[in-house]
Amino acid sequence: MKPYDLVVFDCDGVLVDSERLAVRIDVEVLGAMGWTLDEAEVIERFVGRSSEHMTRELSTYLGRALPDDWDTDFTHLYRTTFEAELEPVPGIVAALDRITLPTCVASSSSHENLRFTLGHTGLLPRFDGRIFSATEVQLGKPAPDLFLHAARRMGADPARCAVVEDSAPGVEAALAAGMDAYAYAGGVTPEARLTRPGVTVFTDMADLPALLEDPDRVPEGRGA
Repeated sequence: MKPYDLVVFDCDGVLVDSERLAVRIDVEVLGAMGWTLDEAEVIERFVGRSSEHMTRELSTYLGRALPDDWDTDFTHLYRTTFEAELEPVPGIVAALDRITLPTCVASSSSHENLRFTLGHTGLLPRFDGRIFSATEVQLGKPAPDLFLHAARRMGADPARCAVVEDSAPGVEAALAAGMDAYAYAGGVTPEARLTRPGVTVFTDMADLPALLEDPDRVPEGRGA
């Protein structure tokens, strides 16, 4: 029997290598707004969370409400950089070729951004029609809402789902949803922030298919 009925992939940092680029631009954008943070601080505060979360945090820091379109002047920075530099996460294409389990995407990004990043990297056809965004639920990561929503839409029991993540909020959301968490530590988030009971941490996407499809394997911390 297959160990899982569904594998839920995060997008940024798991499928597309966007976090390294976005963090660099986030530092620039936040600095222009008056909040000076380095890349490590941006990773700690914002990686894995929605743009709405960043807006709320920035508003709190500045002590004033921000208009809905406050980031309009900066959008082109992300798009231009992604168009020039965005690629799939190293090893993910070969890993997806080997994974035979049903899959979907559940991301903090908007559907517009997901279609752009997945389309630009050639990954969209692999998941088209099975893409879920935090804009569809009330609470984003680290709440479990998005992953539970994806499982429900895919007709899968959360207990029979695996989540592939690269951020601490994403790992927390997977565990809160009652799903097994596989944390990719080859991105921007330090391995120490991903390591906790019930989480299988790996650094090479080439290892992912075997981790997911071994029917005798018990994920770390899950128990016998």
